[in-house]
Amino acid sequence: MDSPLDRFDRAAALATRVVDAITADQYDLPSPCAEWTVRGVLNHMVTGNLMAEAIVAGVAHPDRSVDRLGDDPRGVFAASLASTRAALATPGLMERMVATPRGEAPGVALVHMRVAELVVHGWDLAKATGQSTDLDPELAADALAAWRERFGDRPRTTLPFGEPQPVPDDATAADKLAAFLGRTVIGA
Repeated sequence: MDSPLDRFDRAAALATRVVDAITADQYDLPSPCAEWTVRGVLNHMVTGNLMAEAIVAGVAHPDRSVDRLGDDPRGVFAASLASTRAALATPGLMERMVATPRGEAPGVALVHMRVAELVVHGWDLAKATGQSTDLDPELAADALAAWRERFGDRPRTTLPFGEPQPVPDDATAADKLAAFLGRTVIGA
């Protein structure tokens, strides 16, 4: 079994492959996240990485409204992954309690959150830019199990996720994850 940091590394690698394949003319494309373009999703991922760092350090969270990508979206994303990885490797973090967006939790929960975010938003970017959405099946299945446990069958009217969407039984694990979080997988 991979350690939590190994899983972060795998999720970071899959997201990096997707980001590296985005062409300059694709950043303004719409994404499966209705309120964001491809650039917006990538900016959200970078901000999420910075938020994880802030949580580890116990400092104020970064402003989510700021465009952090500048003229080098790939470079900024890569740098955010590296600095987040360093923060998540802080000795004792896995056991230490931290204030996550979901409340107090052991630091390992923060690592799991970053993995899930990198997988699902990696899917968003892949879908928006015409790349394969057959991302790391094990990470996607684990993220789906975690989201199912968190949401169950509760309505999502107050959450930033849509209702589960239909998905074929033979869909990839990442497609099933995306559909559970309200993304349109088929017919789009």
